[in-house]
Amino acid sequence: MSEWVDFDQWKDCARIERPGFVFEVKNAAGQSLLTPCIYPLQTPWDWASAPVQFRLVQEAKPRHSAPIPKPQRP
Repeated sequence: MSEWVDFDQWKDCARIERPGFVFEVKNAAGQSLLTPCIYPLQTPWDWASAPVQFRLVQEAKPRHSAPIPKPQRP
């Protein structure tokens, strides 16, 4: 994980983007989201406050889901 950066610098997110990493963006209310570098950033509809800071974090490894069970016959 990297240090938190003021959201004023989000326009430069492409400069610090790295493969295997995403950005964690946090607003003043403490809500956060994970996103690639998208400018301008579209915040979730339920965010009551604007983003205030962001940082680079390692992207979560993909997980395999359980197989779909076969239909049961009556």
